[in-house]
Amino acid sequence: MKEILQYLFNHHTLSKSEAKAIMIEIAQNKFNATEVTAFISIFLMRNITLEELKGFREALLQMAVPVNLNINDTIDIVGTGGDGKNTINISTLASFVVAGTGQKVTKHGNYGASTITGSSNVLEALGYQFKKTSDELNNDLEKANICFLHAPYFHPALLSVGALRKSLGLRTFFNLLGPLVNPAKPKFSVIGVYNMEIARIYQYLLQKDNREFVIVHGMDGYDEISLTQDSKIITKNSEQIYSTEDLGFKTIDPENIKAGETPEETAKIFRNILEGKGTNSQNAVVLANAAIALYSTDKYGDYNACLDLAKESLFDGKAFNSLRILVDG
Repeated sequence: MKEILQYLFNHHTLSKSEAKAIMIEIAQNKFNATEVTAFISIFLMRNITLEELKGFREALLQMAVPVNLNINDTIDIVGTGGDGKNTINISTLASFVVAGTGQKVTKHGNYGASTITGSSNVLEALGYQFKKTSDELNNDLEKANICFLHAPYFHPALLSVGALRKSLGLRTFFNLLGPLVNPAKPKFSVIGVYNMEIARIYQYLLQKDNREFVIVHGMDGYDEISLTQDSKIITKNSEQIYSTEDLGFKTIDPENIKAGETPEETAKIFRNILEGKGTNSQNAVVLANAAIALYSTDKYGDYNACLDLAKESLFDGKAFNSLRILVDG
């Protein structure tokens, strides 16, 4: 590792094959915590390159526990995390709203490393038991229209760095890998990013993958459609800036979509929203993200039709029913 670190400290970057090999060795615990911390810290001082991201991703996918689902027409709605905004779990809330419409969702998530409450934290606080097998995931998908893949169960490599990431408490390149390594391999992906440089890297990588995707970015630094300012939305064929009015809502105050101070507080907010007790601002931001997700599949009509479906799911209790079935089994 000393030679690798010296090479990187001299402003060099890794090739795809080098990045892949190092990630595999990290997963095999060939380096001590100090060495891995130093390695991760390099990417706090500069942006990751496309080749490095490709290599790290290939390694994680190669080492992932295989998942075999009976349905391939699924979607994942996920943000990179690490935008520092401490919002309610918008992507996860939107996932349940989408599931409530009947669209199957394969949600990939983890405990918060650079945030207080990641998707795994909030679902665990709500009583959900993480599933490990394809049979269990298929059962959830059939009954609740959604299954949840807790990343450390399917990516052993992440176990070796989980505690380290939490102790750092900073956004690392692992934030960028999460949305790219869902072992369920959903047909559709809606990925939120915190800056446009990362959006460009994702766009190039996903174009080469020939995957259906939408990349969203809140122009004031959110890794989702926040409705606190305009949003950039990038697809395979276009990119456009949308105002909050374009999306059918008024601009909202960032304070109105804040999460709680603990996973338990955030889980209570989460449940309230899905029970139809959310504030106008909370509902709006969840509905906008859910509508874009539905629209991205090209199966449910135009954006306004998708927004109507999302509203029906949330306000008629269908989204909460998906949560209830998932948690209660």
